[in-house]
Amino acid sequence: MSVADPTNPARKTIADAGPTGTAHRRSRAAIWKSALLDRASLIIPCVMLVALLLVYASLRDGVFTIDELNLDTAAAMTLLLAATGQTIVLLRGGIDLSIGGMISLGTVLTATRFGTDPGQAAAWAFGIVAIGGLVGALNGVLITVLRLQPFLVTLATWSILSGAAMIILPTDGGALPSGWTMFGVSIWLGLSSSVWLLALLLVFWFWFKRTRLGIAIRATGSNERSAFLSGVSPIGINIATYGLSGIFAALAALYLTTQTGAGSPTIGKDYILPSVAAAVIGGISLFGGRGGLVGTMIGAFILTIIGNLVFVLEVSSYWQPIVSGIILLIAVLASSIAEKSARRSLS
Repeated sequence: MSVADPTNPARKTIADAGPTGTAHRRSRAAIWKSALLDRASLIIPCVMLVALLLVYASLRDGVFTIDELNLDTAAAMTLLLAATGQTIVLLRGGIDLSIGGMISLGTVLTATRFGTDPGQAAAWAFGIVAIGGLVGALNGVLITVLRLQPFLVTLATWSILSGAAMIILPTDGGALPSGWTMFGVSIWLGLSSSVWLLALLLVFWFWFKRTRLGIAIRATGSNERSAFLSGVSPIGINIATYGLSGIFAALAALYLTTQTGAGSPTIGKDYILPSVAAAVIGGISLFGGRGGLVGTMIGAFILTIIGNLVFVLEVSSYWQPIVSGIILLIAVLASSIAEKSARRSLS
């Protein structure tokens, strides 16, 4: 009797369990369902962004212009870079508070070490990115090997890096080459450097999420045990995940100095919670495994537009975190309802 003989129940079970059987069909269905949930999670932030833009446009002329796009993207880019690393960590199911310390340390190193020699500036730029990657990798090692909570490990690293920044530059200041600061305001083909950086981030993400590492990070965040049984190394994933977060925090620091022209030992703390908020507003699950950078970008622009509205309405800047918190709460509740509804419709 042949293996595929349907009259033999045992052999039929073996056939179904093979690569083309029920297990394979369930795997493809799970991937399809995950993709649909990711798309569903973008609906709420997109609606929020459109609503805020319409309100903003009713209060100010020229909102839907290239010039406004250049300005808003420049204002959001530091947060976007920091939130990119945070997104990768959140997809893994962790959190990274150390980006605040890395941004502070990166800005003070940039402002005190670049000098006027282009070669020296380039060397230090690569060095700062390397420091970010090494610090992040160390976070990953401590979290995995010592089985410590990501919150506590990255909180401690944040404190250490912030202290180092204070030692190097106790107060805001320093000096940067004029060519470096000119990059932040340069225009190519009518678009600012920040818009081109945004395009590069999108290209990076569409490539990264299809790599073995990108798939492994999402799989580990969804179900760490299943990912481990599939051959994914937890320590390798954590080192890569937090290493990338450190690299993007360093890049955020470098970009920030092109806007401010100085270093600050305390400025990094202003990007820790907003980086998490941008990701969560954009549909990233705090439990890992769901969401993507496109949603985080939308979330970052939502926070930026809220800041613009506070300025245009000429109200106290203290209202910005209040409004941002309300938007975050609405986004979390709406995303939870939308996800439950989507799961019911797909089940």
